Amino acid sequence: MPQHTDQAPVHNTQRRAAIAAAAARDHAGAVRIEPIDNFDMSRTIFSTLEGTLPRMIMQSRIAKDPVWDSSAKSRIDAEYATAHGEHELPEIDPLLLTFMKEECDFDVEHADGSFLDHLYFCFEYGVHHYPTRSPLVLLLHSILGTGTNTFAMEAKKMPSLESLMSEFEWTHVASFPSLLRLLYDVRLRRELHRNMHRIQMLDGIRYHRVIDNQTMTMSAEDFWIQLNYQLIHLVDFLPVANWSVHANENTFIVFRDLYTILDKAGKLDAVLDYSPPSSKRSITDEKLSLAGWLATFIPEPIVEIMAAKSVNRFSQRIGHSMEYELIWR
Repeated sequence: MPQHTDQAPVHNTQRRAAIAAAAARDHAGAVRIEPIDNFDMSRTIFSTLEGTLPRMIMQSRIAKDPVWDSSAKSRIDAEYATAHGEHELPEIDPLLLTFMKEECDFDVEHADGSFLDHLYFCFEYGVHHYPTRSPLVLLLHSILGTGTNTFAMEAKKMPSLESLMSEFEWTHVASFPSLLRLLYDVRLRRELHRNMHRIQMLDGIRYHRVIDNQTMTMSAEDFWIQLNYQLIHLVDFLPVANWSVHANENTFIVFRDLYTILDKAGKLDAVLDYSPPSSKRSITDEKLSLAGWLATFIPEPIVEIMAAKSVNRFSQRIGHSMEYELIWR
């Protein structure tokens, strides 16, 4: 059923747990994971993914149904209710909601539920745990494009959207799809690691906007803020349980690496507790298809190469340049 942009959805249990605890957690032992039969990936944001192997791997990772232990669910619901009661969500400009409803198309499924479910989770997490920065960026972060070439609006509508938010908010909404692709492309993360010894000398980044390929420049201050927004976004893609088995999922790899970069640089400003998965493989209450089981054994470097090639192909298809430049003082 289509959703209305002005109606905040009810979060699933994994999202409630993340908001309540300000944390990314492995819920093994509290949830049973069942595969979804006859899952239709064509209805999701991954419908444009190409190649038999990448599609098979992606389907094995998102076609899952978590069935929560009743006591764990009750505990999480109570913790979320307390957290939610302590942080009243800010009112969203009615004109902006009207624009989202009448000028955009969010009627597509995400990795778990609808696209709007994901956007509202990011928005609420930001309200609770990144209060120094506007949560509106997280509500609108993918309005100018996703990593798989789905676009909620046309480029010609950008001036109308820009007029409905602050300069800061527009900077981060317009840059979000670009930085997301650069994170998946690996090169940016590797360059940041190599230059950690002089990270305080970073002055900014030059990149290309996804929706129209315009060359953009962002200050170092905004760059680190943007990476905190990106980290919150990635929380919603983490495996619900059995992290030691699913450690090679690409989004999980990017999340862990970005968390490390922000932590080492002293730029982790969003509140987010996280502990890496155990090095010992262990699986609890999860049924995996043969393809899903085999996918867990693909080496992480191969997974990253596949993801980088995929995101570059998506950009080539729409005339978007993946070139960027870190600017140093």
